[in-house]
Amino acid sequence: MSLIEPPEELLAWLAYRCNAIAIGHVALCHHISWEEVPNMRVFFNDSLALEGRATGFTNGAIESAVIHARAVLEFVGLQGVNGSLNSFTERKAPGRRDDFCVEHFHGGVKLTRDAALAAYPGPRAEAESAIALVFYVANKGLAHVTAGFDRGSSEARLLEIAFRGVPVLLFNSFYAPLGIPQPDYRLSFRKRP
Repeated sequence: MSLIEPPEELLAWLAYRCNAIAIGHVALCHHISWEEVPNMRVFFNDSLALEGRATGFTNGAIESAVIHARAVLEFVGLQGVNGSLNSFTERKAPGRRDDFCVEHFHGGVKLTRDAALAAYPGPRAEAESAIALVFYVANKGLAHVTAGFDRGSSEARLLEIAFRGVPVLLFNSFYAPLGIPQPDYRLSFRKRP
């Protein structure tokens, strides 16, 4: 599959995935900041719809972000190392016949492992662990990852790094080389006292 222009449905899916990662990032940041899990109340059109513990929102949002982050990483050319918590590699094949991959588009740049790690302004080992953790959690531990999150754990901190970095990698390999404006996926929200 070799295309010049990315189809609108792909652009919509990538924007959706980045938005899901952004929501998961916000949820994770809240989760990390809590000494104790607070209660939540969800309103639809000013009517109370749900009440419960805040993890009723944060767990699902974080888990969804992990899945979407893995899909974006695979799209740009990376994959997990079978069962490894500490490493990832470059995707060898361009996916299944119906998978979109960044290299299918004229100008798209399949990321190398080194390019992915170089995009992070911090320590290289930290970037490697953050990306590898996305694959590991998505492939091996998703059903249990958020229930046991210690807010100060290295996993929570590394996922936070990954959730910030994955959209940057997508920009570097897809949007910028193809000259496509990156959708604004960042969330707006009000600070509460």
